[in-house]
Amino acid sequence: MEAYRDQYATLFNNGRNVTVLGISIDPDSTLIAWSRQSSFPIVFVSDTSAAISRLYQAYNETSKMDARHLYVIDKSGKITYKTAFRVLAADAYTELDAEVDKVAPPTPGEGES
Repeated sequence: MEAYRDQYATLFNNGRNVTVLGISIDPDSTLIAWSRQSSFPIVFVSDTSAAISRLYQAYNETSKMDARHLYVIDKSGKITYKTAFRVLAADAYTELDAEVDKVAPPTPGEGES
Protein backbone atom coordinates (compact mmCIF):
# COMPACT_ATOMS: atom_id res chain seq x y z
CA MET A 1 0.00 0.00 0.00
CA GLU A 2 2.90 2.33 0.62
CA ALA A 3 3.80 2.22 -3.08
CA TYR A 4 0.29 3.42 -3.96
CA ARG A 5 0.55 6.15 -1.34
CA ASP A 6 3.91 7.26 -2.67
CA GLN A 7 2.71 7.28 -6.29
CA TYR A 8 -0.79 8.59 -5.53
CA ALA A 9 -0.45 11.83 -7.51
CA THR A 10 0.74 10.02 -10.64
CA LEU A 11 -1.36 6.86 -10.48
CA PHE A 12 -4.61 8.42 -9.33
CA ASN A 13 -4.48 11.91 -10.85
CA ASN A 14 -3.99 13.31 -7.35
CA GLY A 15 -7.53 12.21 -6.55
CA ARG A 16 -9.20 14.21 -9.35
CA ASN A 17 -12.18 12.21 -10.62
CA VAL A 18 -10.76 9.12 -8.90
CA THR A 19 -11.77 7.48 -5.64
CA VAL A 20 -9.37 4.95 -4.20
CA LEU A 21 -10.75 2.46 -1.68
CA GLY A 22 -8.74 -0.06 0.27
CA ILE A 23 -11.07 -2.81 1.44
CA SER A 24 -9.95 -5.15 4.21
CA ILE A 25 -11.49 -7.60 6.63
CA ASP A 26 -9.57 -5.84 9.41
CA PRO A 27 -11.61 -3.94 12.03
CA ASP A 28 -12.16 -0.24 11.41
CA SER A 29 -10.07 0.75 14.45
CA THR A 30 -7.08 -1.14 13.03
CA LEU A 31 -7.48 0.45 9.60
CA ILE A 32 -7.85 3.96 11.04
CA ALA A 33 -4.72 3.65 13.16
CA TRP A 34 -2.68 2.16 10.30
CA SER A 35 -3.93 4.73 7.80
CA ARG A 36 -3.09 7.66 10.05
CA GLN A 37 0.30 6.27 11.05
CA SER A 38 1.30 5.83 7.39
CA SER A 39 -0.41 8.99 6.05
CA PHE A 40 -2.46 7.25 3.37
CA PRO A 41 -4.43 9.60 1.09
CA ILE A 42 -6.98 6.90 0.31
CA VAL A 43 -10.15 5.72 2.02
CA PHE A 44 -10.15 2.38 3.80
CA VAL A 45 -13.28 0.29 4.23
CA SER A 46 -13.63 -2.31 6.98
CA ASP A 47 -15.35 -5.43 5.63
CA THR A 48 -15.25 -7.64 8.72
CA SER A 49 -18.03 -9.89 7.39
CA ALA A 50 -16.15 -10.25 4.06
CA ALA A 51 -19.37 -9.42 2.19
CA ILE A 52 -17.63 -7.06 -0.25
CA SER A 53 -14.67 -9.40 -0.63
CA ARG A 54 -16.97 -12.29 -1.49
CA LEU A 55 -18.91 -10.15 -3.95
CA TYR A 56 -15.70 -9.32 -5.82
CA GLN A 57 -14.36 -12.87 -5.45
CA ALA A 58 -11.39 -11.67 -3.42
CA TYR A 59 -12.05 -13.73 -0.27
CA ASN A 60 -10.34 -17.05 0.33
CA GLU A 61 -12.78 -19.23 2.28
CA THR A 62 -10.03 -21.68 3.26
CA SER A 63 -7.61 -19.18 4.80
CA LYS A 64 -10.38 -16.74 5.84
CA MET A 65 -8.36 -13.89 4.32
CA ASP A 66 -8.68 -11.51 1.41
CA ALA A 67 -6.63 -12.18 -1.66
CA ARG A 68 -5.08 -8.91 -2.77
CA HIS A 69 -6.69 -7.68 -5.96
CA LEU A 70 -6.92 -4.34 -7.74
CA TYR A 71 -10.00 -3.21 -9.61
CA VAL A 72 -10.63 -0.15 -11.71
CA ILE A 73 -14.33 0.62 -11.94
CA ASP A 74 -15.65 3.25 -14.32
CA LYS A 75 -18.36 5.82 -13.55
CA SER A 76 -21.09 3.44 -14.75
CA GLY A 77 -19.96 0.80 -12.24
CA LYS A 78 -18.34 -1.51 -14.80
CA ILE A 79 -15.11 -3.22 -13.81
CA THR A 80 -12.66 -2.23 -16.53
CA TYR A 81 -9.53 -3.76 -14.99
CA LYS A 82 -8.80 -6.50 -12.49
CA THR A 83 -5.43 -7.88 -11.49
CA ALA A 84 -3.65 -9.53 -8.61
CA PHE A 85 -1.76 -7.18 -6.30
CA ARG A 86 1.83 -7.11 -7.64
CA VAL A 87 3.57 -4.57 -5.45
CA LEU A 88 7.10 -5.37 -6.65
CA ALA A 89 6.37 -5.42 -10.41
CA ALA A 90 7.14 -2.08 -12.11
CA ASP A 91 4.82 -2.89 -15.02
CA ALA A 92 1.91 -3.26 -12.59
CA TYR A 93 2.08 0.48 -11.88
CA THR A 94 2.33 1.34 -15.57
CA GLU A 95 -0.73 -0.81 -16.33
CA LEU A 96 -2.72 0.66 -13.44
CA ASP A 97 -1.79 4.23 -14.42
CA ALA A 98 -2.89 3.63 -18.02
CA GLU A 99 -6.21 2.10 -16.96
CA VAL A 100 -7.01 4.88 -14.49
CA ASP A 101 -6.21 7.43 -17.21
CA LYS A 102 -8.67 5.66 -19.54
CA VAL A 103 -11.60 5.94 -17.13
CA ALA A 104 -10.61 9.25 -15.50
CA PRO A 105 -8.28 11.20 -17.78
CA PRO A 106 -6.00 13.64 -15.96
CA THR A 107 -6.55 17.35 -16.34
CA PRO A 108 -4.20 18.56 -19.09
CA GLY A 109 -0.85 19.41 -17.55
CA GLU A 110 -1.66 17.68 -14.24
CA GLY A 111 -1.08 14.11 -13.18
CA GLU A 112 0.22 13.03 -16.55
CA SER A 113 2.75 10.23 -16.52
